[in-house]
Amino acid sequence: MFPEFRAIKLLCALTSLLILLNGCASQSPRLEPHPAVAEQRIGELNRAILALGGYIDASEARRAARIAIEYSLQLAREYEVTDSAIVHNIKVNLGLKPRGLCVDWTRDLLTRLKQEKFHSLDLHWAVANYERAFRLEHSTVVVSARGESLEQGLVLDPWRYSGELYWSPTLLDKDYSWKPQGEILALKKQREVDASNRSFAR
Repeated sequence: MFPEFRAIKLLCALTSLLILLNGCASQSPRLEPHPAVAEQRIGELNRAILALGGYIDASEARRAARIAIEYSLQLAREYEVTDSAIVHNIKVNLGLKPRGLCVDWTRDLLTRLKQEKFHSLDLHWAVANYERAFRLEHSTVVVSARGESLEQGLVLDPWRYSGELYWSPTLLDKDYSWKPQGEILALKKQREVDASNRSFAR
């Protein structure tokens, strides 16, 4: 088969996939929620953060909650999100959208939260699905009380619902099993070393 026919066939397949995914995707993100709804969500997230530990500073919890919800919506606008997370990923990978993979959401939200220099909260980069063959590797931010691990924290995931922040206690997240990014990076590096050693041994 000629290369140009292969390219056309691939493009048709990708277009069909986009149409299919759009058809079964969740509703488009609500980038401008009603102010009362936004304030209610900020209040709920604030209470969830405070519940992570009795010594969490109330003003820090409130600030973290507001930033996590409002900045996630801002990122959705900057990333030009108009579809579900999976469809947007495909568009980013095809070069049709500028950014918006889960690593972009995680890096940008984590950077923004770290600017606050919280004293009673810790921020973590978490990774899931590294070893799941049929699921995409996923990254997110986790907030915890100072000195606590991400397992004792709260997942802050803006990617999952295209800018409408999802949160849950880490161990109660029914969709993902989260590990520290450092642990996953070390595992990947070790596997590269092992693969290199096996090649050398041949």
